[in-house]
Amino acid sequence: MESKSLTRGFRKYRDATTRAEPARTEPIEVDLKHNFEKLKEIFSNTPDLINRHFILKADNRQAILAYLEGLSDKNSINRDILTPLKQGTAEINGDNDFPATIGEFHRLQDWGQVEHMLFAGYSILFIDGEQVAYACGSQGWPQRAIEDPQLETSLKGAHQGFVETGGANVALIRRYIPNRELKIKEFTIGARSQTKLSILYLADVANVQTLHVLEERLSQLDIDAVINTGELAELIEDSPLSPFPQFILTERPDAASSQILQGKFVIVVDRSPSALVGPVNFISFFQSVDDYSTRWTIATFIRMLRLLAFFIAILLPAIYIAVVSFHFEVIPMKLLSTIGQSRAKVPFPPYMEAVFMELTLEMLREAGVRLPAPVGQTVGIVGGIVIGQAIVQAGLISNIMVVVVAFTAISSFILPNYDMGAAVRLVRFAMMLFASIFGFVGIVVGLLTLIAHLLSLKSLGVPYSTPFGPVRFRDWKDTLVRIPIWLMKNRPTSSNAQQDTRQGDTGHPREDESH
Repeated sequence: MESKSLTRGFRKYRDATTRAEPARTEPIEVDLKHNFEKLKEIFSNTPDLINRHFILKADNRQAILAYLEGLSDKNSINRDILTPLKQGTAEINGDNDFPATIGEFHRLQDWGQVEHMLFAGYSILFIDGEQVAYACGSQGWPQRAIEDPQLETSLKGAHQGFVETGGANVALIRRYIPNRELKIKEFTIGARSQTKLSILYLADVANVQTLHVLEERLSQLDIDAVINTGELAELIEDSPLSPFPQFILTERPDAASSQILQGKFVIVVDRSPSALVGPVNFISFFQSVDDYSTRWTIATFIRMLRLLAFFIAILLPAIYIAVVSFHFEVIPMKLLSTIGQSRAKVPFPPYMEAVFMELTLEMLREAGVRLPAPVGQTVGIVGGIVIGQAIVQAGLISNIMVVVVAFTAISSFILPNYDMGAAVRLVRFAMMLFASIFGFVGIVVGLLTLIAHLLSLKSLGVPYSTPFGPVRFRDWKDTLVRIPIWLMKNRPTSSNAQQDTRQGDTGHPREDESH
């Protein structure tokens, strides 16, 4: 069943008309002049391709060093490649003797390898009389410094976030898990982008079947390019039509390392400042790094507050619409009088009033995100105070509706995961529609539909609603509540980990354990 689902059209995401040309497999010639002309033919209209002509001092042969400016380190090229070759006396002798003082070099047999290595930041050395080229490690593309994560802020956690270099992100995770069981499997996807992916997991902990499912999905991708991690998540998730995220996108190395230790998989995408975590369940999106850095009583209270905010963000506008439109008899008389006076001059029905305010809030939210930080804060303040007050005074919206929308917005901001917050915003509009048609009955139907949908979801084949459906009481210690860490001696059963015990592991597979 899994292989059949992977063959669906929306999971292929291919475009035959824009597919990249197949890799060039023409062999490299012995004549240096011919190789230079071939290089110019392949990389025509490429002004950032630099060709350095020089003579090897060891045997007076002509040579060309080609590299892409901006992807290679010029200082390393001059110091570790050109200077030893132009001034040294040692001859080049295959794989075992290379006079340049670089840490990495490869022998290339055809032009497809040359093209790939050039775009990877290597410098390519062509020597007259040799039917091979040498790829010298000189990578040095622009990259930013490691900074504090922007979306996942932490009060007591680390202040290091992922960057756009895959190797640096893997190194950040290795700092947290310096263990030989931390394995890395690499993939290259995208016919044009040649994006490098790295799957990180603990070999003696992670579930092998889940790893095979993940590898199969990655190997079946047929796409021009993968630019960021969000695109990859949509391509390999179980239910692309669902509004709920089935992978966690994190920009924190400590959070990713914690998930690996639980038996999950982390996918690091080169050129993306975030990593994918899977498989995950619904409750994972309400857990934060700070939950394990504070007292367990405080963490439990905050987590229950998040879950309460989740239901408020989904249901509060719908309950307002249902009460005002259908079930006003449940409102106390004094409050009903206040609501009636507030809505006396409003020309719209409750549903239109709620939709108008929710859309206004979404516009203000997006404006605040897209604009520069100082301007975005100003837009939020002006929109929330000035525009809201003006709308009420104009008689377009009631005061009660402004309070409901404001409380709903605050509740949605409490959710620690951005993707789950976005899903909540969509579900809220659906619940408002049900409430406007059927009242409380519509809300109940909407909740049952939502629960059924969550029960049907899976993440890499693992039930999304676990440990509530199927019920696994042992995992409840880190769901609605967060018990003391010294009592969490087992990994979550949803991870299907090979090693059940979390504390006291030696880091090696336990052949005598039964799970």
